[in-house]
Amino acid sequence: MASTTEASDSYKPYRLRHTLSGHKRAISSVKFSDDGRFLASCSADNTARTYALSSPDTSHNEFHGHKAGISDLSFSSDGRFLATASDDRTVRLWDVTTASLVKTLSGHTNYVFCLTFNPQSNMLASGSFDETVRIWDVKSGKCLKVLPAHSDLVTSVNFNLDGSMIVSSSYDGLCRIWDASTGHCMKTLIDDERPPVSFAKFSPNGKFLLVGTLDNTLSRM
Repeated sequence: MASTTEASDSYKPYRLRHTLSGHKRAISSVKFSDDGRFLASCSADNTARTYALSSPDTSHNEFHGHKAGISDLSFSSDGRFLATASDDRTVRLWDVTTASLVKTLSGHTNYVFCLTFNPQSNMLASGSFDETVRIWDVKSGKCLKVLPAHSDLVTSVNFNLDGSMIVSSSYDGLCRIWDASTGHCMKTLIDDERPPVSFAKFSPNGKFLLVGTLDNTLSRM
């Protein structure tokens, strides 16, 4: 067993490395790319930014085009593309290297609040204030499925490890698990007190869900 001194010597607390500034309004989401080369941020100022972590103070791209604030973003698994979800009711797909717009995905009838790529990065799932989850084909930009998912705004969407299932959460107090290929609802998870759910995410092995609710609780399901 390590001595108290050895344990103290090996402890290395987190330290501030960089402060990245530039957004003009509140930052709504930050994500790392899977390969760890990039950090992305999005904001109520209608823009997203990516930073190369090798030199984050000086190396960044800005993504302009949304007509309202951006609530969420997601990198493709290979780090080539960035998807953004906006209050302008669109999802936009961008080239990370050039910051150029690749596609605009339209169909939601209210603010788009959350989105994520599947692990293969050939599909996107998005959730909206219109209470639906939409599944998109990345290559064509077409909406493959519209899931009448909830009775309040959809707060998060997340694929499991192999991309076969999606979990959605909502302020209606429910989490629902969907078959990603058919859009069929496989299971509805309900807390007895039904506090609004702010986030739900599969564990890496896909056997559990981590769920955050507005009653200050984290639950494993």
